[in-house]
Amino acid sequence: MGRGKIVIERIDNSTSRQVTFSKRRKGLLKKARELAILCDAEVGVIIFSNTGRLYEFASTSTKSVIERYNKTKDEHNQLNSALEVKFWQQEAEALRQQLQNLQESHRQLMGQKLCGLTVKELQYLENQLEISLRGIRAKKEEILTCEIQELNHKGNLIHQQNLELCKKVKLIHQENIELYKKLYGTRNMNEASGNSFIPNGFSTSEDSNELIHLQLSQPESQSHQASTTATDLGLQLH
Repeated sequence: MGRGKIVIERIDNSTSRQVTFSKRRKGLLKKARELAILCDAEVGVIIFSNTGRLYEFASTSTKSVIERYNKTKDEHNQLNSALEVKFWQQEAEALRQQLQNLQESHRQLMGQKLCGLTVKELQYLENQLEISLRGIRAKKEEILTCEIQELNHKGNLIHQQNLELCKKVKLIHQENIELYKKLYGTRNMNEASGNSFIPNGFSTSEDSNELIHLQLSQPESQSHQASTTATDLGLQLH
């Protein structure tokens, strides 16, 4: 019966942790020694315990392994730097070529630099221009349609406002008629309606578009008195 799977996590018990460290350290150093002998590899292992104690193994010497590691690491970094520089140079060249191709295509679309193009290439260029024109016309039509819809909406709002103003004018007209009735009575109103005329600036016209003006006239008693005075003066002259 095989052992259960061990959970890889920190061992809380210090004694168990020390025992496990000792066993696994010995096993790791043994595997490193076997790897160096069997495969003729240069192997170096450095271990520090939690107490700071050093354990090491090297197939040659620890110093030579560390020096070789540092040298190889520097060479690898330089190689990576050179490869990175070469990569970005290639990217810059590809972008430069792409920009040149775009500029050439733009000049051809503008009708320039057409010398040397075959009939097939010219036909392709013409098709591209037609596609572009269709797209431009479609966008223009869309914008114009939106503007027309907006203008129609504004027109409807203005029409509604006009209707409201007409209703207010009719209401004011009715108020004027009621006011005249209160001032002069129903009899005068009927007489004025028979003559189609209402004195003193009142109008009963049904045209709601006409402006309505209210004016106050002098009392009739004053006019009558002035007329009587003129008659008396005439009699005295005779």
